[in-house]
Amino acid sequence: MSDSPSIVFLDRDTLDAGDIDFTVLESIGPVSYHALTHPDERAGRVGDAEVILSNKVVIDGSVMDAAPKLKLIQVVATGINNVDLAAARERGIAVCNVSGYSTPSVTQHVFALLLNLASHVDTYASEAPRWAESPIFTRLDHPITEISGRVLGIAGLGAIGKSVARVAEAFGMRVIGLAREGSEPGTGSDGYERLPRERFFAEADVVSLHCPLTEETKHLINRETLSLMKSSAFLINTGRGDLVCEPDLAEALRNGQIAGAGLDVLSPEPPPASHPLLDPEIPNLLVTPHTAWASVEARRRLLEGVIENLRAFLAGERLNRVD
Repeated sequence: MSDSPSIVFLDRDTLDAGDIDFTVLESIGPVSYHALTHPDERAGRVGDAEVILSNKVVIDGSVMDAAPKLKLIQVVATGINNVDLAAARERGIAVCNVSGYSTPSVTQHVFALLLNLASHVDTYASEAPRWAESPIFTRLDHPITEISGRVLGIAGLGAIGKSVARVAEAFGMRVIGLAREGSEPGTGSDGYERLPRERFFAEADVVSLHCPLTEETKHLINRETLSLMKSSAFLINTGRGDLVCEPDLAEALRNGQIAGAGLDVLSPEPPPASHPLLDPEIPNLLVTPHTAWASVEARRRLLEGVIENLRAFLAGERLNRVD
């Protein structure tokens, strides 16, 4: 690869809201920016690229073949499901990602969702026109519950899961983890108890999902696991949409099987208007459009990680290489 490689950023708008400075990226090599890229536009935009940057645009073998100079695919995210790794390997193209940049932002979002569910802040605030109808300013229409003293069950005690656990403890919650299939339940080196599936879902007052999406974790939340949860329990998902069987969750919320859910991810994204969890009649459901990771600080850290990877690659070093 040349000392000043040609870089193509296929979906800059997934990272930038006019608050990101790309000067340092441009010092590495000439950059062609595209706000978003439709599948039909990919091949025409990567022809001279030595480096492709992509957050969500799918990079498959046909795109790689359209870029004969391509040496590196830099995913502007942690998840790499938008890249055909086998095709990249066959063509000798490196693939890198960035991890760890969003931990504080996601942790904050988890509790934004949880506290709204527990305190109905969003509900009460949206009913301001009705306040004058009440003989007192304080209203008790929507129940407020305290999370102090409750049990937070975390599926996936990695970096983000542990960050969420620490904040939960500051709120006075007790933290338990979900034991992996085939592993022995018990207390891990981090001090958190791992419980088998049935006990985990039965004991948790809040279940928060932070595990990767794999064949084993797909639809971890389903009719069976929802039936194990308390009727007063909340579900939080800032991981991946397919961790949840969404029709089962919609049914559980309608039936009052659990008390509420806060979701930042759906499957697919963007969702169709007919998506089962976009029905406004579903009670106690909060859905945000995959923004848990998107604080300005996290997005700046993400760009810094991309730049570090590019510099390492140019220096012949392996940094955050996933293939």
